[in-house]
Amino acid sequence: MSEEAKTRKLVVPGERLPDEVELKEPYVVEVEGARVATVMGVLDLHGEKPSFIPLQTVYVPKPGDVVIGMIQSIGVMNWQVDINSPYVAVLNAQDFLGRPYNPLTDDLSQYLNIGDYVKAKVVAFDRSRSPILTVQDKGLGKITEGKIVEIQAAKIPRVIGKKRSMISMLQEELGCDIFAAVNGRIHIKCADSERESILVLAIKMIEREAHTVGLTARVQEYIQELKKVKGVE
Repeated sequence: MSEEAKTRKLVVPGERLPDEVELKEPYVVEVEGARVATVMGVLDLHGEKPSFIPLQTVYVPKPGDVVIGMIQSIGVMNWQVDINSPYVAVLNAQDFLGRPYNPLTDDLSQYLNIGDYVKAKVVAFDRSRSPILTVQDKGLGKITEGKIVEIQAAKIPRVIGKKRSMISMLQEELGCDIFAAVNGRIHIKCADSERESILVLAIKMIEREAHTVGLTARVQEYIQELKKVKGVE
């Protein structure tokens, strides 16, 4: 048995967790003085203290999160943005344009239309109002090339891996640019369609098998087999 297998355990809803596991509602709650999992997840015993990684989550925005959003509708002064969450976010026109906005002369649909994707940062959210987004930071703004792959937000840490081990392997094997946003959307840019299709299949494999051990090595082998089949160097 590998060292990873010895330190990782699949947990079912209702199972008691070690007292050292962080209380993280609604996925880890306290019942009669004990920490209990409310969803299926992985108990990781590696490191200074055990941690619980839920495999079923709903993305709840936090200030500082960088997300990939899809334009859902266009208002008079802003865009409503689907961020793969129960909460619809707002991106103000003045923030996106970086200048004062005049609704009489500016047509918002010329800048961002329904179905377009943006990379943005959550700047405010307190559950009493919609999350507010900004694109006024390096690397943020409209996504104009590449492909968006959507998976369960809970599986994003597995796509990244410990110390970025998984995402680094994907980039080295395929030479693609990969940005995995915390809300379950991944922006990929590859040199050709063959590498892109292999990467999408690999990401979906990670999503399906996120709870298993030895996953990085298996995904790497899977990619190498697909590269041989498709003639990718």
